[in-house]
Amino acid sequence: MAPVRNSRVLFNSVPEGYPVPGETLVTDHSQTIDLDNVSLDGGKVLAKVLAISVDPYLRGRMREASKKTYNDAFKLGDPISNFAVVKVLRSDNPSYKPGQHLYGFADFAEYIVISEPSHWRVLPENSNVPWSVYVGVAGMPGKTAVYGWKEVAQAKKGETVYVSTAAGPVGSMVVQIAKAEGLKVIASAGQESKLDFLRQIGADVVFNYKTTDLATVLEEHGPIDIYWDHVGNKTLSTVLDHMNTFGRVVIIGAIASYNGQPDPIYNLATALWKRLTLRGFIVSDHEKQYADEFYATIPEKIAKGEFKYTETIVRSLDDAPQLVTDVQKGNNTGKAVIILADD
Repeated sequence: MAPVRNSRVLFNSVPEGYPVPGETLVTDHSQTIDLDNVSLDGGKVLAKVLAISVDPYLRGRMREASKKTYNDAFKLGDPISNFAVVKVLRSDNPSYKPGQHLYGFADFAEYIVISEPSHWRVLPENSNVPWSVYVGVAGMPGKTAVYGWKEVAQAKKGETVYVSTAAGPVGSMVVQIAKAEGLKVIASAGQESKLDFLRQIGADVVFNYKTTDLATVLEEHGPIDIYWDHVGNKTLSTVLDHMNTFGRVVIIGAIASYNGQPDPIYNLATALWKRLTLRGFIVSDHEKQYADEFYATIPEKIAKGEFKYTETIVRSLDDAPQLVTDVQKGNNTGKAVIILADD
């Protein structure tokens, strides 16, 4: 077989503010790959990429390499990368066979050569869960909800939780977990369709944070025992004033400041006199502890309809730069995913 095209999405420039499709990220069609003859020496695996996740945290990797944080900056001129589901085409490793589906970290590309397949998880072939969902509520976002809830929330039946940007894959899982455990759930989103979804999955109080005053909602329906924070900035400040004594703030993200300057928080002393716990949570810290239990239980519940989800899907790497920007602006619904092939 002659070499085939292997399109990629490249990190082209460090953005100021929101990523600009075609400037920050560009889709490159110049590379080819010889699927029959590319070297797999040393136990490598050749795979076709089926589904790639687009997540809010990717914005943090679009920075100057000199700025240090918990993950590496993308390299200018190289493909960006994220969690993906791939199908094995060829293998020089006896533990990985053609036809298997793997979950791990991949370039935004049509085909990849995996140098360290042991870092990837073999997925079940008959789970009745679409491959795209394994980068959503059955993947890193779902793990963030499940692990974070177990590790930090310390929830008790009858407590009240507020989930910001609750219609995304992490937030909607938290809403459903909290309801199953007997908590009162306050949930916000910025579009009517997202509010409808939150009502469908059982949230007790649902409101549009763009048109409704947060402090008024929390004053009426609080105090808050658990705040699941995806936003940071002024939202965090407002919630701190409405937390219950000994409340827990689970800091998952801070998307309000990903594309601009963060707002100062002037009322942090509230955490002192209310004896609050504020904890940042990175899902990878807890993978070894919780992963096996997660895969043994959560995909089956998804297949049975016990956990509901929504997706925004594009089917070409040409559409990936715009989808990345849409996620930063909240213009997607549910999990954003690029599906390059159904199998």
